[in-house]
Amino acid sequence: MDEPVRWGVIGTGRIAQTFARDLEHLDQGVIVAVGSRSGDSMSRYADTFHVAARHDSYEALVADPTVEAVYVATPHPMHEQNALLALAHGKHVLVEKAFTMNADEARRVVSAARERGLFAMEAMWTRFLPHVVAIRELLANGALGTVVAVHADHGKWFELDPRFRLFAPELGGGAVLDLGVYPISFASMVLGRPTTVQATITPSFTGVDGHTSMVFGYDSGAHAVLTCTSLARSATRASIVGTEARIDVEGDFYAPTSFSLTKRTGESTRYEFATQGRGLHYQAAEVARCIRAGETESPVMPLDETITIMETMDRVLAFQNRAS
Repeated sequence: MDEPVRWGVIGTGRIAQTFARDLEHLDQGVIVAVGSRSGDSMSRYADTFHVAARHDSYEALVADPTVEAVYVATPHPMHEQNALLALAHGKHVLVEKAFTMNADEARRVVSAARERGLFAMEAMWTRFLPHVVAIRELLANGALGTVVAVHADHGKWFELDPRFRLFAPELGGGAVLDLGVYPISFASMVLGRPTTVQATITPSFTGVDGHTSMVFGYDSGAHAVLTCTSLARSATRASIVGTEARIDVEGDFYAPTSFSLTKRTGESTRYEFATQGRGLHYQAAEVARCIRAGETESPVMPLDETITIMETMDRVLAFQNRAS
């Protein structure tokens, strides 16, 4: 078996903790170092997940010779800087979504990775979950016929705390970058880049986007109807509607779950999957596969598509400043 990828983790928040727990289900990766500007959180993270090397700066972490790949799990506004720092030190990167704050930042990270011949990927872990792999296979096999619509929503309720990252402008707050990225990426996986983008946005109490409804149009004539909100818990379901059949993904559609395929004649088949943990280890397995194969990006979550998704979110967020 190939040697496991030696991970360094930047950031110690909730998603970094989930990544560490899920990595325990995988033989192809191990966390060897953690970097944080908070000594207390770094110590807790290292103690909890048995991480040997502890660095009190991101610069020290990316300079650590034992680190092979860096998982960037800081708030959105720091993604570009952290990823570029890691790439400049010859480290492969897995960058949490949203990949960056905007498409321009994403292009700079992608350019740096390609110039250095290093692996880079957006950590859209949903792409690699068993139920989504099965959905892509059904689409590729033509089981749905011609896709005419995609529907998806992602809504969570959060306490109205101005310091919380979804509400804090300085932390890249807003529902679209944190929650909307899931339905937007799901639609991108199925239909590609939208031709037209329409959105209605209701700001949260801090002024960042709080509730957003989106309609995307495509050259094929298909539509994607998507919503995200930080103000309420929604069903978080998704569906793909085709001329021959539709797929209904149960909530939470972006996490390990099940789905049904219903033919236009009414016959329905349910697909269920056995998974471990939250499911972030599937993307780590893809990173390991690519690195060991000498590939610098994943065909499942390619960098050009990540840029397209950021461009789409830029177009959505542009509606926030338009007159109603």
